[in-house]
Amino acid sequence: MICLLFLFHCAAGVLSSSTQVATIYPQDPALSIGSSLTATCSVNPDHGVHAGSLYWTLNGKRLPSSTYSILSPTVISVTLPRLSGSRQRSGDNLVCHNSGGHVLAGSCIYVGMPPEKPVNLTCWSRNTKDLTCRWAPGGQGETFIKTKYTLKYKLRWYGREKECEDYSAGEPYTCYIPRDLALFTPYEIWVEASNQLGTATSDVIYLDILDVVTTDPPTDVTVSRVGDLEDQLTVRWGTPPALKDFLFQAKYQIRYRLEESSDWKVVHDVGNQTSCRLAGLQPGTVYFVQVRCNPVGILGSRKAGIWSDWSHPTAASTPHSGGAVPKFGMDPQIMV
Repeated sequence: MICLLFLFHCAAGVLSSSTQVATIYPQDPALSIGSSLTATCSVNPDHGVHAGSLYWTLNGKRLPSSTYSILSPTVISVTLPRLSGSRQRSGDNLVCHNSGGHVLAGSCIYVGMPPEKPVNLTCWSRNTKDLTCRWAPGGQGETFIKTKYTLKYKLRWYGREKECEDYSAGEPYTCYIPRDLALFTPYEIWVEASNQLGTATSDVIYLDILDVVTTDPPTDVTVSRVGDLEDQLTVRWGTPPALKDFLFQAKYQIRYRLEESSDWKVVHDVGNQTSCRLAGLQPGTVYFVQVRCNPVGILGSRKAGIWSDWSHPTAASTPHSGGAVPKFGMDPQIMV
């Protein structure tokens, strides 16, 4: 009898034939939730190990002997009824042990669901030079086994199919295409989801890069008092750099709130100017202000752009009617 002491992990794969004392069948099966599985462990007869001395574990937990059947002096089976979803996406560890606890063979069990059609696919271009796309998994999103999502795209009429390669944007279900994008030509874009139990494909979206442009937030936002006027502040900002590189126009929005409030008031109709005066404010009060940009009138585009993120908050106070200095509860850039 040969005693082998080693651990079995699904990620490590099947045991090599040079050390294999036993084999498990089926090897690495993929099963739907609710299925039952009967697996066998067949011991190499040269090692003199009787099947009656073996036992099974699943994810390190010993399975009850009532689930075993001795099929021959060298073959033992185990039946797992009504399987639940795998506890780990890399598969559950089903292991056959000898009486001393040593691992003889192992198999990965993948129990889950086929993916559903990905939904809510949207894309945007940062300054026309790249493309980022995001989607949501279909249904409840949980398949219990490793599911691969692949973003694919092609020029609508004559391009060859390509795959997005950069999924490291820090957010799930997101892919980034950094370069080599054509302008003035529509793309077809879709997502394919696949695992060991099936595949699913999202609806195809059609877009021109120029129709989904967004920019960085406006830069150099400043907020200042208007002389001694107690109810007014002037907001000024710089044009995002990308708007200087292309024949874009822009429209802006401003939002502002009281220091002690979380409710923003939005000024929607700022237009394409890069300054705005806020009036009707409370005297002696700290306000936080942000600005965002939408590139409209892009040459060759038939649609408005996508709103940028809001700029970092900038704070300023209106003059106090009694000359007292207001108290600041936060520490942003103060423009007074």
